[in-house]
This record gives sequence, structure tokens and C-alpha cells, in this order.
Amino acid sequence: MVSAVAAHLLLFLVSGNLIPTTPILEEQPFQAADGGVGVALGKSRKRVFPVPHTQEPNPISEAYSYCNTPNRTEQAWEGHSPADYKLLSVQVMIRHGDRYPLYYIPKTKRPAIDCTLSISRTPSHPLLNSFIRHMGQGGRGHWESTLASVPRLPNHSACEMGELTQTGVVQHLRNGQLLHQAYKRHNLLPSDWSPRQVWVETTGKSRTLQSGLAFLYGFLQDFDWTKLTTRHQWSTLFCGSACDCPTRNRYLEEEQRRQYRLRVSDTELERTYADMARTLGLLTRQLRAANPIDSLLCHLCHGISFPCVPTGDGTSGCLTVAQFAVIRRQQLDDEVDRRRVGLYRKYAILAMYPYLNRTAAKMERVAKDNEAGRQHRAGGEEVFTLSSAHDVTMAPLLSALGLEEARFPRFAARVVFELWKSPPAMQGQPKKRAGKGEKSKAKDGELFIRVLYNGEDVTFHTTFCRSHDRHASQPLCPLKNFLSFVRRDMFSVVNATSYQEACYRRPG
Repeated sequence: MVSAVAAHLLLFLVSGNLIPTTPILEEQPFQAADGGVGVALGKSRKRVFPVPHTQEPNPISEAYSYCNTPNRTEQAWEGHSPADYKLLSVQVMIRHGDRYPLYYIPKTKRPAIDCTLSISRTPSHPLLNSFIRHMGQGGRGHWESTLASVPRLPNHSACEMGELTQTGVVQHLRNGQLLHQAYKRHNLLPSDWSPRQVWVETTGKSRTLQSGLAFLYGFLQDFDWTKLTTRHQWSTLFCGSACDCPTRNRYLEEEQRRQYRLRVSDTELERTYADMARTLGLLTRQLRAANPIDSLLCHLCHGISFPCVPTGDGTSGCLTVAQFAVIRRQQLDDEVDRRRVGLYRKYAILAMYPYLNRTAAKMERVAKDNEAGRQHRAGGEEVFTLSSAHDVTMAPLLSALGLEEARFPRFAARVVFELWKSPPAMQGQPKKRAGKGEKSKAKDGELFIRVLYNGEDVTFHTTFCRSHDRHASQPLCPLKNFLSFVRRDMFSVVNATSYQEACYRRPG
């Protein structure tokens, strides 16, 4: 169990990306937008990796990128492959969409946002009305654990803390529709798909459940409640039955201490917090504990003026964009320091091994089911998996994959794993010779993996495929690279050869 000291630090952290003190906690206080330096390239999409700059990044533009306001120009590179390759499976992790703040700034008026859904309010979506009607039939679905009691739609005219907004619903209707278009020509799911072929899992928060349902409604050609089972992941790390890892918790405590030291050494940040507290008539520690960045981000994303309070002379004192920019700047500084120190990467490896191991196992099962001459399992294998999660799930996943330069997960971010099979060797085409004791697989085609983040192919930025020749005759990453990484190679970061050894080895 993580110490009380580490948990106490959470109240004071203002920098970087906060991560859960234990895997059983739900989403922790949000403390960062997408880190790194970057600008939008082209008209169609924003890059997920920073573009080198000679100047300091603009904290405000970075924050707007985090908002991920729905637009009509986004493209997806999911589903792209060399000709004649067969798509065998897709596994998607999403972060929930736009939500109401988790924290309230004392003495200020809460952001006025309506969390009911209406097609007359912007942003909207062509599927929104039918989505609302369809969610009313959710009693026909199959719900694991306590999920049956979680509301399937945001439904408060004055949003509750952490509640999904209409913007968040629209973000995921668009995401689902985007991937439906990307994969429809590959016949990933037949029109008569079976319950076994679609796996859906979510944490117990309404914002993740509702985001997952919106995504699925946009993605599935036939959203059939009777064929859907929604499974509950009690941990934000999606670690199932393999959550116990004392070493991971120690790395987390060390990372939190690093964050704390960096924050208190930032004199401009401390001065800014003191100024903000003075404006609101609060003690500085009260303002810091209220995590004002979370609320201010909501104001920014929804175009609402920053909070003001009346002063004694009949005027108002208001929090400012300049103050917000100082906090955002410190968060970006923390991203750089986090990568430099490397503690978070060690935490991330152990935090996300169970999820990555399940991902690898599903790919292996699907690949085996597609072997030539094999009798298929009744109902098929899980060819599509959706995991609806949080920033504190996706951030360590990106780090564990070696994508540490990627932007911090924005609202409705997505990571996609695709499994591909190359075409069978043609008659007269030279076949790859098998090594001693191996069977040639040339006749069956070879297996490959692609990894995409927010629609951009990042496969060759991952640790397991960075050194692979992407200009080879088959310009995809071999699945065996990913399997070796998950089963053995990733643990070299923590000087171990297995998850058990890494988690339970005594310090020193």
C-alpha cells in the first residue's frame, strides 16, 4: 500500500500528470493538460508528437489542444495497410470525453454548463438524437457488477462534479464513426457479429461508461443491446487480477516526491498562487488544495470567463489568463523533467504490464483462429475490444510503449492496436526458410502490429519497433517484436526479467 505521505502529497501537486496512489482508486485530481511542445500541422489533424521549436511553447494554445473541441476536419490513419493485408483484430483504449471539473474553487461561481443532451445545443452530431433514444433501452443489455446502476446518459441541467458533458458525448460519437469509416472496408465485424466478437470494459465512473457507449454507438453498424456485455474494471490501470505490485507503488511515491520538489522550487508559480489566493480572499494552501487548474481548464474549453469575486469597494477581482498560463507553463516544465528523471517510465512499465499482456494474448488467440485449415471457434474470437478509461490509464500506457514524447492524453484521446496478416506467399514466390525446429509460416502469411495515437501511426516510435526497418518489403512491425517486448524485454527498464520478479524483488 502507498504511504500516507505520498497520498498527502497529492493535495499539493500542481505540476505534471498526477497518477493514482493505488490501482484501486478512480481518477485522481487532474493536474496537467497535454505536455510537450507542438503546433497543428496541416488542416486535417494535429500531430501527437511535439514539433521542435526554438521558442518556449505557448501554454494557452497547448491547453486549447487538450480541450479537443469537435471539428469536421479530423482524419484517421487507422485501417491503412499495404495492399491485400488482412485486418484480424482491433483493440482500442479511449480516455473519456470532456467533463465537468472534479474540484470547486472556493468563493467562486461554478461554471454554468448544462449536462443534459439536446440536439439544439452545440456541439451536436447527426447521431445524437438516435443515441439518446437508444440509451433508454439499456435495460436489454448485460451489465457486470455495479455498472447496471450507473446512468447511461449525463442527465443534470446543472452538471455534477466530473460529469460527462454534451461535448464529451459528441467527441466519442465522432470517434466511433471515424473508426467505423476506417474499418468498414476491412469487414472487421460482420453485420451479424456475435457477442463473443466484441469486448467492452470500463471503470465504474459514469463518464467512462457513457463515453464508451457513445463510441460504440458511432462505431457499430448494428448497436444491439442484447449482444453487448459491459464489463467492469475496478482499477484505473485495467490490471484485472494482477494489480498487486509493491515495487510499482514505490516508484509512484518517488515520482510524486519529484513532482513536489519541482513545484515548490518554482518561485513564479508560488507567487502566482499567492496572488490568486489574495484575489479570492483565501489562504494559499486552500487555493492549491482546490486544484484551480481543473476548473480553469473547463472555463477555457467552454468559452466561459474566468471566475471573479466581489471586492469591498464595489468592484470585482478576477482570476486571469496570465495566471492560468503560469500554471500551464509549469506543467509543461514538469513533463520535461519527468522524462529526464525516468521514474515515471519505471512506474508505467509495471502499471501497464497486465493490460499489455492481455492485449498480446488476445492477438495471439485471434491469430491462431485465423490459421489456414483451422476450424474456427463457435462465435469467433474477440476481434474488437474497447477499454474506456482515464488520463491516468492512458498516460502510463504511452510511457510504457516508449511514446514518452507524445502529447498528454487530451479529452477523448484514443490508442489503437491493430493486428494484420500479410497475404499468403504466391506460387513461384520465394518462401522464407524456417530455422531448425521451426515451421515455415510463409504459406499462412505473417503477423504484424500497428499502434496509433489519436489517428496517427506511431508504431515506429515505440520501443519494440523503433529499430525495425520500416522500408522493408513488408513495412509493418512484426507481431513477434511486440510479444517479446511484453513478455520479457520491457522489464529491462527495471532490471528484471518478469513482472513477478520486478514487483516483489526487495530494494537494494
